[in-house]
Amino acid sequence: MARIVSVGTAVPEYEVDQREAREFARGLFREAFGDIDRLLKIFDHAAIERRRFSRPRSWFEQDHSFAERNKAYVEAACNLGEEAVRRCLKGAGLGPREVDHFIFVSSTGLSTPSIDAHLVNRLGMNPQVKRTPLWGLGCAGGAAGLARAFEVARAFPERRVLLLALELCGLTFRRNDLSKSNLVATSLFADGAAAALVAGEKAGVGGDGPRIIDAMSMTWPRSLDVMGWEVVDDGLKVIFSKDIPSIVRRKVGPVVKGFLRRWNLTPERVGRYIAHPGGAKVLSAYEEALSLKETVLSSARSVLRAHGNMSSATVLFVLEREMRERPERGTYGLITALGPGFSLELMLVRWGEEGPTESRVEAADHSGTGAPVSESGRTPSPDPPASSLPSHS
Repeated sequence: MARIVSVGTAVPEYEVDQREAREFARGLFREAFGDIDRLLKIFDHAAIERRRFSRPRSWFEQDHSFAERNKAYVEAACNLGEEAVRRCLKGAGLGPREVDHFIFVSSTGLSTPSIDAHLVNRLGMNPQVKRTPLWGLGCAGGAAGLARAFEVARAFPERRVLLLALELCGLTFRRNDLSKSNLVATSLFADGAAAALVAGEKAGVGGDGPRIIDAMSMTWPRSLDVMGWEVVDDGLKVIFSKDIPSIVRRKVGPVVKGFLRRWNLTPERVGRYIAHPGGAKVLSAYEEALSLKETVLSSARSVLRAHGNMSSATVLFVLEREMRERPERGTYGLITALGPGFSLELMLVRWGEEGPTESRVEAADHSGTGAPVSESGRTPSPDPPASSLPSHS
């Protein structure tokens, strides 16, 4: 089985206190909203103390074209990505040339050649390294990228797969967008990068990181407008539904429980929940949907408090904290993240070697909906009615 060997993280140099961000937003949005003081309470309720950005506050007080912001993205992404990768490889005891497959995840900037190609040159990696850049997965990208790394390492057990999830959310900021969605984004998002090394069982890489057992993706039909980007003339306009927490409460529980049933598990038997902290309300919705104690998501809340929402990279920051705590052998962990689509990524991990009772139930209900399973093992997935998921506001 593939194993997560190490995780390395990096954040840019410019730190912004949440109170400072609140006052910045007041000056920008007050003419658009007569009730600005009421709306600014989202900064207080976000459970964030500080965030990091690749540019100073003064940069955000000026107008920048899409081309200018994207040029800044490429420059900062190369610097921050290199830092995260070097930390990850140092933790694994490997050099850049020992990586066999490089997966790069991002949704906050554009580059061709992609950022992974830039880093192959900067790091002196093997010129024959396989590269897989992934774009558009948003906040689900870190978990999805980890799942793709797992699949490569499982299919080719001698390979060492490097994942880099990197987001510079601050550089997507558009001063002329005075929508509520942009106000929410201003209270929440930040910049950061995280790299993880996944090694197959024959890769010759040691370590006591968790073994990956299974992964699953879920994309709910007719939910494309829940979150994402709208490409406009001057950049990427953020799309947010105010109903995301309610969607989590109604939709996530059945899918998670169905996924765990593959391995004769229940939410209560999972000792570590490694959840992408999309926001304080989303974490509370997870707790309600799965009947979790608040302490179970303490790592996610700590990352949110110290770094804000760094989109795809954030869940790997949570994973890094959990791995540092060295859970007891036999402890199960569930990695989970939500993203555009509207989609959910799940990954089941376990610290220590395989237990004697651990086995997959092949005829389980994979959908988590209670639908029958066909002879092929696949569960029919009829489309829900159009009103099953709310549109964004």
